[in-house]
Amino acid sequence: MTLSHELKALLHEGAFIPAHPLALTHDKQLDELAQRRLTRYYLEAGVGGIAVGVHTTQFEIRDPAFNLYETVLRLAMEEVKQAKIERPFLKIAGVCGEKDQAIAEVKLAKEIGYDMVLLSNGGLNDYSESELLERTVEVAKELPVFGFYLQPAVGGRVFSYNFWEQFASIPNVMAIKVAPFNRYLTLDVIRAVCASPRTEEIAIYTGNDDNIIADLLTSYNIEIDGKKVSKQIVGGLLGHWSVWTHTAVKLFEQLKLDRRHDQVDKKWFSVAQDVTDCNSAFFDSKNDFKGSIAGINEVLARQGLLKGNWCLMDHEVLSKNQSEEIDRVYATYPELHDDEFVKSFLMKESVR
Repeated sequence: MTLSHELKALLHEGAFIPAHPLALTHDKQLDELAQRRLTRYYLEAGVGGIAVGVHTTQFEIRDPAFNLYETVLRLAMEEVKQAKIERPFLKIAGVCGEKDQAIAEVKLAKEIGYDMVLLSNGGLNDYSESELLERTVEVAKELPVFGFYLQPAVGGRVFSYNFWEQFASIPNVMAIKVAPFNRYLTLDVIRAVCASPRTEEIAIYTGNDDNIIADLLTSYNIEIDGKKVSKQIVGGLLGHWSVWTHTAVKLFEQLKLDRRHDQVDKKWFSVAQDVTDCNSAFFDSKNDFKGSIAGINEVLARQGLLKGNWCLMDHEVLSKNQSEEIDRVYATYPELHDDEFVKSFLMKESVR
């Protein structure tokens, strides 16, 4: 199965894709009403797609104790279908685990109606690079693959340049999310894709939450066999974009317009640092990102989109002083939050 012409065009033009969080009650049960409402919030905010069952949704949804993976994929798909979106819209399912698990998950995502899978290599440190490539080949036979370079601090690992060069050569790999939070490793992926005969078929997306704006403004000119090959990071698939989403969508569309006209205002360099400062609070960078998922949930709870910042695992909580850091960025960057939009959205939701 491949992408339609319209979805492929959207992917390469650059889409705004939030990583979908998980809505829970205080006793760690799925809050279905809030889960559905969260999907509708993203649709209303104007996103170009959603990614469900990914790191921000919490990998533990697959554990037999919770068994929520299929449920959250189906809930999001139901809301997308009911919305009857007229614009092109990318539906991406997170896939992880050993080869058999990954193949089972991609088949389920395909059956439910997802367009692509974001394939994580997290937790597979016993797999060699060649084994991970073989696993990718099998998954790509079912649905187009969005590669994922996950940062080591939250379960990822460092891969060789050769790994990414071979990865880019796999048929039906359509995009790669670079999220190592490391400029050198990001450059490795860009160079490897440029060296691939499939470079024009692969879109590069940022997942570097510490460098979102700068990534989206950067064009790479890589010399391959004496010729310059250009590559742009065209869009983002980000946990950070799951909060303050409506404002972030507007910023992204303006950035794309400026980028298209090759007129990058110097204001973007200040915006870049403001966004990174906010991300530091949300993702708990001071504590090696231990509170990253709880931080995202905390912002959504403050806005009324979730009932609390609860996560499936007891250790997934806000770190000491993280709440105060979120207070600080809220006060410092009022132009970046979308509280008024959310209030209006929730008012409409209340009369559904």
